[in-house]
Amino acid sequence: MAEAQKPVEKPRLITEADMTKYKTAGDIVNDVMRKLVSLSVEGARIIDLCTEGDRLIEEGTGAVYNKIVKGVKVNKGIAFPTSVSVNNTVAHFSPLVSDPLASQALVKGDVVKLHLGAHIDGFAAVSAETIVVGATEQDPVTGRRADVLQAAWYGAELAMRLVKAGNKNWAVTDVVSKAASAFNCKPVEGMLSCLQTQNVIDGKKRIILNPSEAQRRDTETITFGEDEVYGIDILVSSGEDGKARVEDSKTSIYQKEGSVTYQLKMKNSRMVFSEMQKKAGAFPINIRVMEDEKRARLGLQEAVTHGLVKPYEVVYTPSNTFVAAFHFTIALPPAGPLLITHPPVWYKPELVKTDKELEDEELKALLTKPLRETKKKKKTKEAEGADGSVEAK
Repeated sequence: MAEAQKPVEKPRLITEADMTKYKTAGDIVNDVMRKLVSLSVEGARIIDLCTEGDRLIEEGTGAVYNKIVKGVKVNKGIAFPTSVSVNNTVAHFSPLVSDPLASQALVKGDVVKLHLGAHIDGFAAVSAETIVVGATEQDPVTGRRADVLQAAWYGAELAMRLVKAGNKNWAVTDVVSKAASAFNCKPVEGMLSCLQTQNVIDGKKRIILNPSEAQRRDTETITFGEDEVYGIDILVSSGEDGKARVEDSKTSIYQKEGSVTYQLKMKNSRMVFSEMQKKAGAFPINIRVMEDEKRARLGLQEAVTHGLVKPYEVVYTPSNTFVAAFHFTIALPPAGPLLITHPPVWYKPELVKTDKELEDEELKALLTKPLRETKKKKKTKEAEGADGSVEAK
């Protein structure tokens, strides 16, 4: 009798080797974040934190995957330059030495967003978390700082339970809004979370927070798929509407747009673009690391104007507000969701005291669910679905 043929296994979009690279990048990011949190004290200069974060990422990635395979070195390094955004600064603040705000230092009570990323062979782990300078269990965060921090924390915890194969992006948008509302806060308008693939951290499948009517209309409904990876960026403001605007800060982080081609006309523009590609490839770069900051800024103008390079603009909510953020990278293998980045280093409930709480029973129930269901639970659900009952044991 002929042997029964084994079912053909569906090819994986992410190999085990790829996943190991993602996890290695995640471990490096966690190590760097731990060091940065410990350095983010009263009197610490923002530019020093940014340069140290980038140095530590380069050091961490430089220590792994050094074997040359078939004459080719593994590309690795910074996937997102370290940025340190304080209070109502939403994100991407990473000043140059020449910038007027370069000497800004942290003070007690500052709400500080630390944001950074590393990659191994183009497989990136990006993370962000929020700390409050000087807060302790004996002197916890209170008032609107506590409200916005708790809102962002719950938003991230809920979002990661909904980013799973088969779910839609709008479920995440809605749950983050509900969590923010419980603390009288709003997600920052128009902030995006994106699909990631090798050498891509801003893929076309996206989640948007607190969209305007036009943004909601223009954002495609997507379904999360098996073996996909997402960078989920949860940003919440204590302001009334979550709107943010560009102010005086100069943009320092730029990224090549992978889908745009344009022949730069100016020699300096071509030189700067070439240097940018050599140093960062497809990933964002801080022009602080370019040979000549002034020349780089001038040279990027033509590339930005024609869409060849995109700026990560520094935006702000109103001056009397605070923004908190948590960013995590999550993979969706067949066995269920898997966090590539680590849980936040600084946050714990004892550090945050607010008089508001999450009251929505559905959201509270969702928070109790594990990120990944066990095989036993899955089998039980399948049995219930088959005959409407569970066999007694």
